Amino acid sequence: MEEFERFEPEGPGAAAALAAWMRRLGLGDWATVTYVVTLEGRLRVSERFCEHVACAQGRDVLAAGELSLVVDKGRAEVESVTNQSTGYCPEPRCFGAVAAALEAAGLEAPEGFEHAFVFRRCEACGGISIVKEGVFECAECGASLPQAWNFG
Repeated sequence: MEEFERFEPEGPGAAAALAAWMRRLGLGDWATVTYVVTLEGRLRVSERFCEHVACAQGRDVLAAGELSLVVDKGRAEVESVTNQSTGYCPEPRCFGAVAAALEAAGLEAPEGFEHAFVFRRCEACGGISIVKEGVFECAECGASLPQAWNFG
């Protein structure tokens, strides 16, 4: 597995430090990054192509997904956030943990996820599916998917 740098913005200068991190990595003034919220409620980010499990150093998380950031006046600002993570398959209800972690890191949280994904593991074939339009059907084998979240 390729190693990516992880960054945990914190404190009063976190938005400026996050902007500097983005520039240092050559991400420019707009980037989508991988994020996790640690069990301690801290935001941790890595480059977009870093797997969420690697970003979390293999630990459990409260939330995971992608975060789109824009730099304005030397400070990173959140443009959008999702729960898109096939490593953790978090439920949309994890947004509260995301908002709290963003605010603790000095970043303004959006109203909610730009795109909220519902994941289920197929009990018939073991595949991971995204539930689309409320249809709980496995994309791989066509079996019915459980209504309740079944990752753990």
